[in-house]
Amino acid sequence: MEAVFLIAYIVHMLAILGILVLLLLQWKKNPRKLSSGVLHSTTTALIAGLVMVGTYASAKPDEELDHVKVAIKLVIVLAILVISYLNIKKSEIKKSAWLSLIGLTLLNIIIATARF
Repeated sequence: MEAVFLIAYIVHMLAILGILVLLLLQWKKNPRKLSSGVLHSTTTALIAGLVMVGTYASAKPDEELDHVKVAIKLVIVLAILVISYLNIKKSEIKKSAWLSLIGLTLLNIIIATARF
């Protein structure tokens, strides 16, 4: 299970990084258009995160999972998914929605790396 956890962790990190990169690539574009890759990366991050939670007890038996942190990260990823889904077919994404997606992605990264 440690190998499955490690693979899910790597996929999760790459997917979150993919969201951030795809959003930042729209920085100087006018009009900004949401890439379908953001939606796919978010879904991949969500699935990989669920696999990580499911295999955590087997992969790290001496550590306890922080359920509050996992719940907050889940809500953030679901918010990114909803905002992305609502804006994917639009010809232009509003600046507020684009900045919200960047902010939520950065918040997700900060929560993941912070030690509480």
